[in-house]
Amino acid sequence: MNENYIDSYVSIDGNRTTRKTIAKLFIIIFAGLKFVCDRLLALVGLIVFSPIMIIIAIIIKLDSKGPVLFKQVRTGKGGKNINIYKFRTMVVTNNVLDFSKGDKHTKVGTLLRKTSLDELPQLFSILIGDMSFIGPRPWIPEYYENMNDIQRHRYCVRPGLTGLAQVSGRNKLTIFDKINYDLEYIENYSLYQDIKIILLSIKAVIKGNGADAGKETIKIELRKLKNQKSMREKQISKRGVRK
Repeated sequence: MNENYIDSYVSIDGNRTTRKTIAKLFIIIFAGLKFVCDRLLALVGLIVFSPIMIIIAIIIKLDSKGPVLFKQVRTGKGGKNINIYKFRTMVVTNNVLDFSKGDKHTKVGTLLRKTSLDELPQLFSILIGDMSFIGPRPWIPEYYENMNDIQRHRYCVRPGLTGLAQVSGRNKLTIFDKINYDLEYIENYSLYQDIKIILLSIKAVIKGNGADAGKETIKIELRKLKNQKSMREKQISKRGVRK
């Protein structure tokens, strides 16, 4: 996948719209500034928050057995896999892909997730260019594998720490609502939109709405995507038989 979000965008209903020249110019300027600012702010953030990150790392080690960081493969820009790192918030025996059992958070992990402090290590991902501060959330590869071509358009920009879907309802939304918000974000790609998302994200964290999706949510969302894929394959098969 190598979509060019600057020249055009794909709407929720699958229609591709070519952007006007002036819109392309604004997006090019904004994308360039965003690329530079992301890395500068990530570097500053790592320096400023390094004492807090060290303290969190020590508390995690004292609180439970296991590594300080949680590493997982997610899908990044262009459908390429990237590694994301967070502070570990689960017990070391917790298998995030074992849907037969619920998540087992550590004592400190519950607080880290609620305040979104577990996301701080992702500043490294922003610094090296795998992620951005604002953009669609990076999901596990199983999501990408079960999406259709329209939905995969959400991957034409770098994933972010927070995004339009997160400030528009987060896990209260269905998987299809989240994807639609991601497509809307790309359609209206602009500085104004990013500033709005940042302000709403701060509000969400203050209210304690910072926790990401748990296993039960992921299980439900993957089931819906797989059902969608299965129905699509059946329709294609029927068309083939009719021919």
